[in-house]
Amino acid sequence: MTTELEDVDAPERELSDDTPPVYRGATSDPTFGYLIACAVALGLTTLPAGNADFRYTVSWLVMAGFGVVAWLFGDSERIGQERLENLAWGIAFGLIIGAPLLAFGSEVLSSAARLMFPQMRLGTVLAYVVFVMPLAETLFFRGVLQQHREWWVVGLQSSLWSVILLFPTMWTEVVRSPAVAVIMGTALVMVNLIYSYVRQRNGLAAAWMCQIVANIVLVFLPSL
Repeated sequence: MTTELEDVDAPERELSDDTPPVYRGATSDPTFGYLIACAVALGLTTLPAGNADFRYTVSWLVMAGFGVVAWLFGDSERIGQERLENLAWGIAFGLIIGAPLLAFGSEVLSSAARLMFPQMRLGTVLAYVVFVMPLAETLFFRGVLQQHREWWVVGLQSSLWSVILLFPTMWTEVVRSPAVAVIMGTALVMVNLIYSYVRQRNGLAAAWMCQIVANIVLVFLPSL
């Protein structure tokens, strides 16, 4: 009898001693977090036009929250000791996509930046494009979603998110000039695909640096 009990308990002891706990977030589909973030961004469009900063802050915080939870309890990629070569590639890709657009389309970028961040101080815009936006979107899209999907699928999903979040503040201009919507939509798809490609090629930190550099070149500098 004693031997049988020991045999029954042995696998349980072995599992508890050697097998790390598997958290629910490690295997769950992050689509739920994506839908919640999109719903929050859409729902907050009912706020008056002057509250764009509040809408952005809440929307990106929701997305960052899902990213942090997945990082703590799931299988999201960790940023470890990154090679300087990969970080340099991230900066290079940010300049490659940003510099030509700034050189040949500075007026369009300046108008788009004023529409996306209406009546905001330069310090607020800088905080959004350098800290808040890259942190939230890199953690969630490149850190969580890209663990489960192809890089180009993540690029398209993040592009849709950018349209949902940013286009409502530009709605008057979009309605008046559909060409603006086409140009901005194409640019958003292009940069988001690049971010996901850099994450696939050079890692999460490189994608983070790429978005920071691209945001500075495409949004902050035209706002000056």
